[in-house]
Parts: sequence; C-alpha cells; structure tokens
Amino acid sequence: MIITLTTPAMLFPAVSLLLLAYTNRFVTLASIIRNFAPDENNDVITEQITNLRQRIYLIRRMQEAGVISFLLCVLAMLAIYIEYQKIGSYIFGASLVCLMYSLYLSVREIRISCDALDVHLKEFNVSFKKKKRKSS
Repeated sequence: MIITLTTPAMLFPAVSLLLLAYTNRFVTLASIIRNFAPDENNDVITEQITNLRQRIYLIRRMQEAGVISFLLCVLAMLAIYIEYQKIGSYIFGASLVCLMYSLYLSVREIRISCDALDVHLKEFNVSFKKKKRKSS
C-alpha cells in the first residue's frame, strides 16, 4: 500500500484535539485533588482518592501514547518526504497503534470516572430505578 504525504497529515488535527482533551481532563482532576483537605479521612474520601490516583496515572499514559503517536506521525511524513515509502508506512502504522492504545486508555479512564461518581452518589442513599413510560 502506498501512503502519500497527506495521509499521516490527516492525523494532525485529531491527535492535537485529543491531547487538548487529555490536558483538560488532567487540569480538572488536579483541581479536584487540590480541593481535598488532608485532615478529612473517611472511607468515601479514601475511595475517591484511590480513583483519582488511577485516573491521573491513566491520563499520563494517555498523553504519553498520544505524543508518541504524534511524533511517529511526523517521522512517517519525513520518511515519505525523503522517499522511503515502506519505512514511512511502517512508522505510520506504529503511530496508529499508539493512537489506538491512547484511546483504549481513555475508555478505561472514563470507566473509572463513572465508578468514582457512583461512589459519590452512594452517599445520597437514593435507589436508581427506571421509570416506566405510559404507552399512548
């Protein structure tokens, strides 16, 4: 398969937006973490802090994989530019693999985020039941 210079270039906006989204997640979590008081210590807060640590670790790995994907994308473009088509294709493939790994980590982080919200919602002692809609 022959890849032109524009093929890896199409990933630039996607990876850039993805890295921006990851950075926004990180900044939000950092803000939440800074708002915890060190003297507060109960089971819910301990569970929340555990979730936040997992999420921060995953976001760091997501960002690393995204940056590596971006770097490999640039290298693929360089290889294609200097007419090393086969090498450029392999590097571009590696870039896509890193991007998929980053997206996989993003899904894992979202799941942990939902678990953290469930922990918080347990404090309200409200059961979740779907409402049945009346059929007309």
